[in-house]
Formats: sequence, structure tokens, C-alpha cells
Amino acid sequence: MSNQILTTHVSHHGWSGCLSEFMGSPDRTILDALSRFVEDSNELQVAAWVESIHILKSQLAGFADPDSPRDPFIVFEYELPMESRRPDVVVLRNSSIFVIEFKSKSRLSQADRDQADAYGRDLRCYHRSCQKNNVVAIALAAGATDIFDVKGAVQTVSPDRLAEVIEAESGEVGDTTLSGSEFLDPSSYRPMPSLVQAARELFKTGSIRPIHRARAATEPAVHRIGDVISSAAQNRSRALVLLTGVPGAGKTLVGLQAVHAESLDDIAVPREGGRATAPAVFLSGNGPLVQVLQYELRSAGGGGKAFVRGVKDYVKRYSSKPDQVPPEHVLVFDEAQRAFDAKQVQAKHKNTAGFSGGRSEPEHFIEFAERVPEWCVVIGLIGGGQEIHVGEEGGMIQWRQAIEKSRSPNDWAVHGPEHLRQVFNESLVEYVADEALNLDTEIRFHHAEVLHQWVHGLLTGESAEGNRVLSQLLEQQSYHLRITRDLDVAKRYLKRRYGTHREARFGMIASAKDKALESLGVPNDFQSTKRVKMGPWYSDDEDAEGGHSCRVLKTVVTEFGAQGLELEAPLLCWGTDFIRSDGRWSNELARGYRANAHVKNPFQLRLNAYRVLLTRGRDASIVFLPQMRLLDETFDFLVHSGFRKLET
Repeated sequence: MSNQILTTHVSHHGWSGCLSEFMGSPDRTILDALSRFVEDSNELQVAAWVESIHILKSQLAGFADPDSPRDPFIVFEYELPMESRRPDVVVLRNSSIFVIEFKSKSRLSQADRDQADAYGRDLRCYHRSCQKNNVVAIALAAGATDIFDVKGAVQTVSPDRLAEVIEAESGEVGDTTLSGSEFLDPSSYRPMPSLVQAARELFKTGSIRPIHRARAATEPAVHRIGDVISSAAQNRSRALVLLTGVPGAGKTLVGLQAVHAESLDDIAVPREGGRATAPAVFLSGNGPLVQVLQYELRSAGGGGKAFVRGVKDYVKRYSSKPDQVPPEHVLVFDEAQRAFDAKQVQAKHKNTAGFSGGRSEPEHFIEFAERVPEWCVVIGLIGGGQEIHVGEEGGMIQWRQAIEKSRSPNDWAVHGPEHLRQVFNESLVEYVADEALNLDTEIRFHHAEVLHQWVHGLLTGESAEGNRVLSQLLEQQSYHLRITRDLDVAKRYLKRRYGTHREARFGMIASAKDKALESLGVPNDFQSTKRVKMGPWYSDDEDAEGGHSCRVLKTVVTEFGAQGLELEAPLLCWGTDFIRSDGRWSNELARGYRANAHVKNPFQLRLNAYRVLLTRGRDASIVFLPQMRLLDETFDFLVHSGFRKLET
């Protein structure tokens, strides 16, 4: 039969076979195979297997068809390739894939349902064969009877209703019928890596795993940037490349790929004493992002600084030594729209020996690039609406002015998307428009395509009802908005949902300007957040030495530590610095800025901070709002806008 496959231990699952074979196999044979696969299984795990085998044999017997290629296929403990997560059972019938998560209880928690939902979403998003099939996520309450409930994209059922769901959702046999061997092919599943995982893969293998959706969204930009670099090297010219994109569209990944491109080794100009040691460098003013990437790349030597550096350190080194030539031909500037203006650069480097002020960061970088022999390319990665630091409000005009003020402005060409042409309209600098340099598809949030639209509506105070409609679409796309006024409830949810998913990252985040949270067990004060070790916080397991992992849920990062980075599910502790008051957002209770900070619009910086905080999660956004009367209107607005209350 077409679905027949070896049922003994294989690398990515515990037991598999046609349904008729499963019905005829002794329970002991199946249990032995599962125990060999899950080597650390205990008595509770074995009891859960026994229970699920009994349920499936009693409920699915009517679907077995031993003499037909339509005989369903069943997989126990399917380990998602490149991950350690294992859905309990997967059943293939006709053109549908059923992913079933068993729970030995009569009442399922929100975490149980959301966990099953995430399995279904990931198969839809990243399993090559499942993308053209019907994927049904089922959370099964083994101790219940007569339960059938659909919420979002997950179906909650009791054992006696399982067959009913499978019959209703199986669809017809057709060209999209999926075989067991096709489903279990390890190359079929390619999950989207987090930024940390991508950096790790780039360093170890020189490339990022091929993901169809991410490749389609970012590959044109990677190729176009490669073409510009090759042309600059061949023609001995200089170029500024401006890559724009919505948050989560993969700008940083594209920048990292540009820095790691093997072709750069062959086109760097020989220097006195040998070729440049590092033909490209990734630079960011986002200190936490730099720390995390360097932590991941630390085995490269030099504390991970071979490919990733902080903008401040780079400016400090080369601005104070006018005769020193950067070794790189390609300079990638992350979050280029947030580059510091001249006033803030002066404030940051006033104590640097030999530093001469009066230039913005873009001006410094264009000048550094002109020191590089023969050719150089500066790549600016540009987001929007996330300017949160003092001195970041200057905007893109600084890059135009930097080239116009440069030593040889006629040597430069600017490449970017059409919508940035207006920045250079009145300039004599050549502007080459290319829509490949605009990333308009988010890939961080799986298939949650309207998240940024929903966040925009929330923060601009638009109709809560309109936001609620968008939130319902997010729920259908398996992106979870959850809220509670009990911090322990939020922590318990995260522990239950991700307890067995060791690679998942979840942690507490909060606004740096809130004054109320510290007394409620959320250490978001300056001294506490300053002590957070960003590399271990984002990368380590919770049982790692030092207990620095975000999964411990004891330390907090603010918008400054979260921007540009991601978690599977952040626990956003929402205080009093940005609240609803009389139908409007207010920042009146926020911590103030220093008198000499030269902030133009503190309310806009608060709004931008919450835009950052609300878009850090790949799977979900979990909000804790303290039980304070002052926050009642905010809580009601968030609920009406689509957040679902977590069960206590």
C-alpha cells in the first residue's frame, strides 16, 4: 500500500504505520518503540501513551481500510525536524492532516489549546506538503465526555467525539492526498529560525536553512544587494543601499547574509600587509542586539566581534583616528533611520580623545567609507515607527545630507525603493529605484499577516471594534493575544505552554518609563535592567549556569533591550506610563526625560516604545496589567480590542 512505511524506530518519530496496522499491533510493541525513541520517558509518560493508544484504537477503528491505499496513516511522537517539539499524534486521512495533543484531564487550559494550535500553525506554515492540505489542530481532553468546541484554529474534543471530527474534516481523496513517507521526509519541514538561530546557522554553515516563505520574501533583496556590491567592486565605485521593510520582514537577516556572503572574500582589494581580514561588518546602534549576536558568534574569536560590532565603538575608533582605514568594504548599518544626529553624537563621544564633533552618524559612516581603497558599499537597514532613543528623531534626510557633504558626492549612487526617492528629489545624487529593496511581507510572525495593522489601530486609538475584527483574524491565524491582571497566572500559562519546548524563548518585558511596576514584582528600573546579561537572557536554557535565561521569568528587559530581537511569547508587563484616560492614550504618568535630552515629542516616543513591546512575539503577546483602578479603562480597551482573558 502507498502509505506503508517502516514502523520501528526512525530518527524523527516513535512509531508510524497505516491505521489497519496500528489496530493489529499489540500495545506492547508500540510502547516499546515509543520508549526507545523517548529515552527519558517515565511512568507518567508511559501511562499517557497507554491511554492515547486505547482511545485511538477504540475511536478510529471504523476508518481502517487494509486493502486500500486510502487506509489512513498514523504517527506517534513526531519530532519536528530541526526542533525538539513532538506533537503526540498525527493522523493523515485523505487530504487532511490531524495533529492531536492528548491531555489526561477533563478540562483543558488555555495553554493546552494554544499549544495544539501552534503545532497546526507550524505544519501549515513550514511543512512543504501540508501547505496544500487541510491541517486540523485538535486538543483532546482524555478525561471528558461529549465535548466538541471550536475556538480560533483549534478544536477541543473529548474522546467520544474524535471520530466525528476526523470524518467531518477529512475531505475527499484527490491529488493533494498525502502519503506517510512524504510527510515523514525530514526535508519537508523547514521552520523559520529566530534571529538568534539564524545567526548561529550563518556562522556554522555559511547559510540560513531554505524556507520557502522567507526565501520568496527576502531573496530578491539579497540578490539585488549582491549585484550592487559586485558592480561597485568591478567599477571601483561607491554605493549607499537603503533596504526598507515592515518590522519582522527580515531586514536584519538580509543584512547578516550580506556580511557572510562568501563572494566578498574574492573581491576585497588587497592592502599593504595582505587582504582585509573581514571584508564586511554588521553594525548596529542597538546595544542588546549586538550583545546577543556576539554571544552567539563568540566561538569565532574576539568575543564575536569579527562580523558584528556596535555603532558607537566603530565611530569612536575611526572618528578619533582620521588616518586609520577600515578593513571592510561593506558596512551594514542596522536601523539606519534611527542614526544619531550630530548633537547626540557629540554627547556620546565628547570624552573620546581626538574626537571632532559636528557630524551625524551617517556623515561619519560616509566619511569612513570614503577612506576604503577603491570601492565601498554602505547598506542601511530601515524600519519605521520605532524611534525610541533620544537623538533618533532626525530621520532619513541625514543620509542624503551625509553624501552631499562628503568629499566626493559624485562618486556615490544611492539604491533604494521608489518611496524613498522623494528624500533625494532635490539632490544631485544619483538615485536608482528598485522595489526588491522594500520588504513588505512580515516573516517573524509566521502567518499573522495583520499584526502590525492591529497594533497600529490599537496605539492610534482607532475603533476598538475594528481592532477586535482584526484580532479575530489573528486568532484564526494562530497568533494569540492574551491578557490577565494576575502576574502568576501569566507566568503559569507560559510555563505550561512551553515547558517541553526547550528552544522556545519567553520572558518579561516592560516600558522603561513606567514607575509603578517595580513595586509589583517587575524589576524594570534602570539599575535592574542594566544588570541583565542580554546574550544569556535570549540564548540560554533556564537551567543554564547563572540563571540568566529569560525563561526563568525573574528579570526584565525594556524596549531598549527588546528592539530588534524576538521571543516566542513575551510577557508584556503594562504599567501606568501609557494608559487610556477619557478615551485617549496618555503618557502623563511616565517617567520624565532629563532636561538636556532635547526630546521633540515624548508622547510619540512612548507610543513607539509600545509598538516595539507589542511586536516582539513570534507566537503570541501576553499582557499583564496590574489590578489598579487607574488601569481599568486600559484593561477594558485592550479586551475590547481583542485580547482574551487568561483563565485564573
